[in-house]
Amino acid sequence: MEINHSVQGRIGTSCQTTITAGRNTIISDEPIALGGKEEGFNPFELLASSLAACTCATLRMYADRKEWPLTGVETEVTITRSDSTTTTVFTRHIKVSGDLDETQKSRILAIANACPVHKILSGTVEIQTDMD
Repeated sequence: MEINHSVQGRIGTSCQTTITAGRNTIISDEPIALGGKEEGFNPFELLASSLAACTCATLRMYADRKEWPLTGVETEVTITRSDSTTTTVFTRHIKVSGDLDETQKSRILAIANACPVHKILSGTVEIQTDMD
């Protein structure tokens, strides 16, 4: 199954980018040290937030379907990249709340590793670019 998602980014003379997807809008900006005003997530934070959001939503939907007593999920994602290598490491810490047994917690971890954004980031990524 092929799924397409599209966002549009627009920037003027500042570092602030307006990003739209359908009816939704967010702002991305660069840190002050890089000439921005820190009025929105920087691009790396946006990338990390995709994994955090997808992990939380995937676990919530799975627990609901299984009728498990999951009362909350917190996901922290840190991106570490090195300018000297091409390796980027995503470190994800998941905290679950609720009366889950060890078998359920183990399954929750497996489901987190199967969330769609996790699959994208750990698979082969190709970027095709054109320009007007």
